[in-house]
Amino acid sequence: MSTLEPLMERNFLEYASYVIMDRAIPDLRDGCKPVQRRILQTLYNMDDGKFHKVANVIGETMKLHPHGDASIGDALVVMANKDYFIEKQGNFGNIITGHPAAAARYIECRLTPLAKETLFNKELTQFQDSYDGRKKEPIFLPVKLPVLLMLGIEGIAVGMSTKILPHNMIELLQAQINILNYEPIQIFPDFPTGGMVDISEYSEGKGKVRIRAKLESDGDKRIVITEIPFSTTTESVIASIESASQKKKIKIASISDYTTDKVEIEILLPRGVHTNEVIPQLYAYTNCEVSLTSNIVTIKDGRPINASVNEILRVLTDRLRDQICAELELELKKLQNKQHWLTLEQIFIEKRVYKRIEEASTEAQVVSEVYEGMKPFSKYFVRALVDDDIEKLLEIRIRRISKYDINKNRKQLKEVQAGIEEVNAKLSSLTQTTIGYLKDLISKYKDEYPRRTEIQAFDTIEKKDVARQNIRVGYDANTGFFGSEIKESEYIITMSEYDRVLFICKDGSYRIVGPEEKILIPGKVIYWEPFDAENGVKFTVVYRDQSRIAFAKKVHIHKFIKDREYELIKDKAGKIDLLLPGDAQNKIKVHFTPAKRQRVREAEFDLAELEFIGPLSKGRRVNPKPINRIQKMRLDTDPPEEGDEETETVSVKTPDPSKGGGSGSGNSGGPIDSGGQRTLF
Repeated sequence: MSTLEPLMERNFLEYASYVIMDRAIPDLRDGCKPVQRRILQTLYNMDDGKFHKVANVIGETMKLHPHGDASIGDALVVMANKDYFIEKQGNFGNIITGHPAAAARYIECRLTPLAKETLFNKELTQFQDSYDGRKKEPIFLPVKLPVLLMLGIEGIAVGMSTKILPHNMIELLQAQINILNYEPIQIFPDFPTGGMVDISEYSEGKGKVRIRAKLESDGDKRIVITEIPFSTTTESVIASIESASQKKKIKIASISDYTTDKVEIEILLPRGVHTNEVIPQLYAYTNCEVSLTSNIVTIKDGRPINASVNEILRVLTDRLRDQICAELELELKKLQNKQHWLTLEQIFIEKRVYKRIEEASTEAQVVSEVYEGMKPFSKYFVRALVDDDIEKLLEIRIRRISKYDINKNRKQLKEVQAGIEEVNAKLSSLTQTTIGYLKDLISKYKDEYPRRTEIQAFDTIEKKDVARQNIRVGYDANTGFFGSEIKESEYIITMSEYDRVLFICKDGSYRIVGPEEKILIPGKVIYWEPFDAENGVKFTVVYRDQSRIAFAKKVHIHKFIKDREYELIKDKAGKIDLLLPGDAQNKIKVHFTPAKRQRVREAEFDLAELEFIGPLSKGRRVNPKPINRIQKMRLDTDPPEEGDEETETVSVKTPDPSKGGGSGSGNSGGPIDSGGQRTLF
């Protein structure tokens, strides 16, 4: 192992570095993965203005890319469907429906005018040997666009991944102008499939966005989906709607797909169901709303970095300024060379320097004579005379000398001089030159690349808020079973999958359950009702322990784990005598257990004096004496009813039909059991 360990470590690091640098993660400078860069360079090399078979492009790209035709073909189709750099002809698939592209031999492509204008400059491109040394490929393309943020790129490497969302080109260019003017910028994603996007959590590309489909309601029974979220297709959206319908989370009558080049998915609703009810459910339960997380990882200076959208755009703006500077300096050098040559040519012919070579007998003498003949006019030279200049002068043919046009030469010199002055002016105000370049691009392409995704703030739709109340559950007191399979119960309620029901038993145990098919509630239930999971529920509890000593407490039940059993009486060592929902203000009357020489047989206790404590806390002792019976006293503010007495006994609490479902009612008191206590059920 000691021998293999260094070998495995070295090989793994080399493999990981290769995948990160040369496969999956894009370069910050040109925003391309290696396969994308090689495709674009190949199309540039092949460009003749005509369309090329994609199969031919793949074949040529394979001379630079060592990973097979499938990866090249897939990457080319993806880039072509982004509509920026590759013009397509034929069936390149459909990002809306998810249909794949036709075979490579049937489809054609070429570079767009935008690509030719902004991605290439052979004289400013650094090349390296291809994988087999037979070709040259660019290390990076000298791009003048923020390609990294325009295209939107995903990649998975070893130990890291990247997910960069696409942005609108015109907005990116405008943001670069703002950066050059030292103004604030805000950049948000723009997706080719349209839809609506909530950017409140985007955090400059370090957060996430929520994307929604565009839904239009035609009347109260018809919904039409006209745009879908990015990363989905019409097929996946329809499948998610059908799945939600089968699970009874939404109720629809039918769904039809009429999509062509534009999305049109029609949803018809059944009787009794309305669009204002279904639309929130579509966003909550289906792919009509999706969430995408942005994780910008890119290669900068030979290593991967994680950065924000604004940071990357500022770096790319500096690179654009440097790129334009390099192009202007190259143009200036060319103009100066042209000026130098026109000046030399003018002197050589007009001053008849060529006459000096007539009597020279050797090549060295010819060169020397030209040097000597040009020397008196050196003050007119743009730069010093070199052997290459002499060689070029000696290559001028007699025909050109005999037909030399002095006026034309001077006109050309003036044009070149004007060009040099113009370039120098641009270089002296490089920032304004860069801004002018960006404004020209915006003016030229703004109609071709409008924003497609509408920015909107969404209210978060909680699934439980729009869930359908479509599950009928019941509790059978005879068997102790609760669930949707209980059909013969006297107590039936309707609830959603997110609703919960609280069960409290006489021994003080309680549990909170969901709408299960059938579960057993052990113990004698004295209370069951839908549970408010957000606010919880408050109770006033009076109970007696095993020695018949009574305790009272007020509790707030709000934290819970579904289906787990909790206790209001520790170790269930006692029984609940009184369970009053809320913050009870009543007094209770306790009747002591009969004993010899007993003079005081009852006492009162004010429940209003109690404070809320934890559910498992013991509570306050009502009286030190054993208690035989407990009665709740009616408040003075309670209206008297027929048959009312001074006190009333506890009754079991069951769901109230007026509060959202169910039928049935609880008992209003029970007979005294063999131990002298009143039963609660």
